[in-house]
Amino acid sequence: MLLDNRFIFPLFAYLLGSIPFGLLIARTKGIDIRGKGSGNIGATNVARVVGKIWGLFTLCLDLLKGLLPVLIYRALIREAPDDVLFLALTGFMAVVGHCYSLFLRFHGGKGVATAAGVFLGLCPYAVLLAALAFLLVFKKWGYVSLGSLTAAITLPIFFHFLCRSTYLEVMAWAIAIIIWIKHRDNIRRLINGEEKGFKVQAQGP
Repeated sequence: MLLDNRFIFPLFAYLLGSIPFGLLIARTKGIDIRGKGSGNIGATNVARVVGKIWGLFTLCLDLLKGLLPVLIYRALIREAPDDVLFLALTGFMAVVGHCYSLFLRFHGGKGVATAAGVFLGLCPYAVLLAALAFLLVFKKWGYVSLGSLTAAITLPIFFHFLCRSTYLEVMAWAIAIIIWIKHRDNIRRLINGEEKGFKVQAQGP
């Protein structure tokens, strides 16, 4: 029965990915995060505006949006271990949901944390290497956006060597492209020397 209804999993992933946790968390503090800081609903802006603890909470929730659909698919679709097409679609749609949320008129975040959750469920070693690349870049230059762009472009490369699968590799590159598109304003600011480094602005938790 589940094999005949695998399309449910990408749909579920999109709907779960569409939940704007950063926006909802900020609203509990009386803040519309879209009008503060960078205007993004992701963990970095929540940490800047609302506080580091809430930013970390947002990060974990956004990561789970990508991780859970992949884990649920892999747990339930046991009859077809080689059928990775719908697994790839499930992971991809979780990121699409976050970046183009149904609940925010198809606007949303930049997809980094949700993508990390997807790949954590598929190839954790690749995620660890991409996270290391992020940390090295962030430590040297101090820009979360530059670290995120580096992680997004290196992860599919690590994925190719550590967890080869044509469908999943195509998904990894597609997600990397989305993340770069969503960071286009950051890229422009980085080129022009106008990008702001990470600094927490909130006065309390």
